[in-house]
Amino acid sequence: MFSFPCPNSPARADDRGMSTAEYAVGTVAAVALAGVLYLVVTGDTVTDALTSIIVDALRSGS
Repeated sequence: MFSFPCPNSPARADDRGMSTAEYAVGTVAAVALAGVLYLVVTGDTVTDALTSIIVDALRSGS
């Protein structure tokens, strides 16, 4: 009725490198996200906003 593959069958032998490929895709995605975040944070708008927040905080503390 149902045919279950044996764990040692050739069909399962091709699945050995799957985790390495998944880690590689995850690493590439993480690097791409880090690059986008770097571009956003180092942009003029964000830099000006952070500078403004810090200057305001220092002024109110005096």
